[in-house]
Amino acid sequence: MTATDLRTPESTPVSNETLRSIMSHRTIRAFTPEPLPPELVTTLLEAARHAPTSSFQQQCTIIRVLDPQVREQLHQASGQPYVGGRAGELFVLVADLHRNAWLRERAGADLAPLETTNLFLQAVEDVLLAAQNMVVAAESLGLGTCYLGSLLGDPRLVISALQLPARTFPVVGLLVGHPAQDPQLKPRLPLSVTTAVDRYPHPADHADAFAEYDQLVQCYYDLREANRRVDSFSQQIASALGSGRASRSPVLEVLHEQRLCLR
Repeated sequence: MTATDLRTPESTPVSNETLRSIMSHRTIRAFTPEPLPPELVTTLLEAARHAPTSSFQQQCTIIRVLDPQVREQLHQASGQPYVGGRAGELFVLVADLHRNAWLRERAGADLAPLETTNLFLQAVEDVLLAAQNMVVAAESLGLGTCYLGSLLGDPRLVISALQLPARTFPVVGLLVGHPAQDPQLKPRLPLSVTTAVDRYPHPADHADAFAEYDQLVQCYYDLREANRRVDSFSQQIASALGSGRASRSPVLEVLHEQRLCLR
């Protein structure tokens, strides 16, 4: 691998502009002060609105954050410096069972199904599909994006900042804007490890592929232009998995407080 390789997207057997955009994905954490025009924001929200939805329940709500004080609270919840300030548009995608609870209550229907883990997972599916639609749309338009799972570092603070009612939960944040950096492409696990036919691809059957991938990741960290270090994928999983704030916050407790996943 060379430094040039880190800027060359992998190819696919069949390609078009959309696929080339998907294969060129990078996480952007620095944005210019230039705001997105209203028509572009609306386009991204429409792309999210037209994502697939589980059982047509449409259990996703997107909150665009414009108030600097609210954004600062989300910055504190995430612990990530690039969430603060004004650069990039900040959206929070919420698993929303409150809206359907209101509709059922108005109709005199039982609210108990909305407290099951099953329906919450369906709402999470809606959120992530909508988020990825936004990312693909934004990157196809030359914008940069950054997912913010880090908001779950303090989910109670996010819920308070956004005034989220019961039966809602902030699943993920998303920054979108004009990139102020040009990072290299980070290599992904090979298809031989992450896909299979008819049965689960047990990791032990792909030890050689993991070894080759670890070497590739080590080269990536050695060659990239910022934050160089000696590291591999296997080493990261062994030493860092579960150590971040978002991995240690009391998510299940907060879900129960929000009347979600009670059974």
